[in-house]
Amino acid sequence: MKPVTLKQIAETLGISITTVSKALKDYPDVSKKTKRLVKDLAETLNYKPNAFAVNLRTRESKTIGLIIPEVVHHFFSNVVKGIIAQAEKKGYLVIILQSNESYELEKKQINLLLSKQVDGILISIANGTADFSHLQTAMENDVPLVMFDKIAKIVNCSKIIIDDRKAAYTATKHLIDSGCKKIAHFRGPLMPQNSIDRFLGYKKAIEDHGMLYDSSLVYICEKVNFDEGKLFAQRLVKNHKDVDGIFINGDLVAVGAISALNELGVSIPDQISIVGFSNWFMSSAITPSLTTIDQPGYKMGKKAFKLLYKELKAKKRKQEILPQTVELETTLIKRNSTK
Repeated sequence: MKPVTLKQIAETLGISITTVSKALKDYPDVSKKTKRLVKDLAETLNYKPNAFAVNLRTRESKTIGLIIPEVVHHFFSNVVKGIIAQAEKKGYLVIILQSNESYELEKKQINLLLSKQVDGILISIANGTADFSHLQTAMENDVPLVMFDKIAKIVNCSKIIIDDRKAAYTATKHLIDSGCKKIAHFRGPLMPQNSIDRFLGYKKAIEDHGMLYDSSLVYICEKVNFDEGKLFAQRLVKNHKDVDGIFINGDLVAVGAISALNELGVSIPDQISIVGFSNWFMSSAITPSLTTIDQPGYKMGKKAFKLLYKELKAKKRKQEILPQTVELETTLIKRNSTK
């Protein structure tokens, strides 16, 4: 069955196509009686506006692109929920793509979104991204871009972030305040800014409290997964028997570390205390439950879309878009993995 058109509604009611269009849009110069007749018939005939024609007229696709490193990650799944919740309120479709922490894939996905003529792009960059020319290309094509969580400071666009350095400092200080004398750090890869800042926060807390920084106590997680947590915990116990605290870059790694320490018979927190980062759902389910930094994923997603939507409106009004950075608060959630 062919879609119902404005022309068919107009001919049935004996009025002009323009009047039908205005009635459906609630123009004030159309009578209430005519509006009711038009809307009732449109509902009876199951009339749907031609989205393609609307997009051509408004020069909007009413779609945005979202690129995240991992869909299954608890933090990013919460971000996606926050973005979709806000996007639906404003009538936007969200195209969700996963970069798998690959720069090459991320670059292809930006080009794909541009070819689909999305109105704007939200992105948390991959660990492997060091060249940001593909992001510059998007902005040069007049497509508003907002970065969140894993960002590039040198890209001049709006960003939604947390203070990773401050949060890491808080986590490490909690270990120190609870009595830890020698604290290791399982950090993320060398490249992402949030991984760098969490390491720097750890290092500063160590030095501020009169402890000697020891690079051999820092383990680099390339994949930031459960298996790396287990492996590095095993190595730590073997090579540094006097370590009594670990600050870990992500909760998935921390859960792996707890699993290994439990298997080795190391008492948590009596022998080693652990603080994670993110507050994903397994943090409270594992034994002992994990003390962690709560990273507000859902709120970050909502804020990211709201900021992008603000820029989309400014673009439509031909106003200058001034990039801004919004910083969200984090909280230390104390559980049983620390004293």
